[in-house]
Amino acid sequence: MIEVLVVDDDARVARVNAAYVAKVAGFHVAGEAHTGAEALQLVDSLPRLDLVLLDHYLPDETGLAVVREMRRRGHQTDVIMVTAARDVSTVQAAMRLGALQYLVKPFAFAGLRAKLEAYAELRRTLDSGGQAEQAEVDRIFGALSAGPEPGLPKGHSRNTAELVRRALESAQAPLSAQEIADQTGLSRQTAQRYLKLLERTGQARLTLKYGDAGRPQHCYVWAARV
Repeated sequence: MIEVLVVDDDARVARVNAAYVAKVAGFHVAGEAHTGAEALQLVDSLPRLDLVLLDHYLPDETGLAVVREMRRRGHQTDVIMVTAARDVSTVQAAMRLGALQYLVKPFAFAGLRAKLEAYAELRRTLDSGGQAEQAEVDRIFGALSAGPEPGLPKGHSRNTAELVRRALESAQAPLSAQEIADQTGLSRQTAQRYLKLLERTGQARLTLKYGDAGRPQHCYVWAARV
């Protein structure tokens, strides 16, 4: 699980954002904070913390000041800014301090989910270790774009589509969305979305797997194998 700290000056907004995080497979809310001081205390005390969703407008100090203090204390925890601050100077400062992404309020659940899923994919890439060729470097640096890409519907990532495509292409038998999810580390819902995308574009074919009872299971096979 990816452990997340949600920081927002508005307790209601923090609860909503935390609920959004909890809906994304593979993520767990480790805590909530409403001031910079609370955020730093939790960063210091939580046994494990992977990601901070950080508001900029806090009652005691700015989110950027919190990031500076985190780094001064030696914390390399990843940060995604989630804030209404949209002036270019703040965005630029966040980049220079190492914020991985910047999500402007207000936003819908789909917007945050896309950032989180892209972040999870980035971690999978980095955790694999080894040497990186230029294509892999480009993939790492582009993993958090989480925006529409040429030739893909809005909300779809080329990297995620490639992940699902490779799993399906290498399979020796039709796979369900859950089986794809288990292989790739994606959520079942995300795997299902990308399988349907591959089906619509003719790269995958839908097959039905009948069990002893109940409804048949939807499985997918790489089109070249059909």
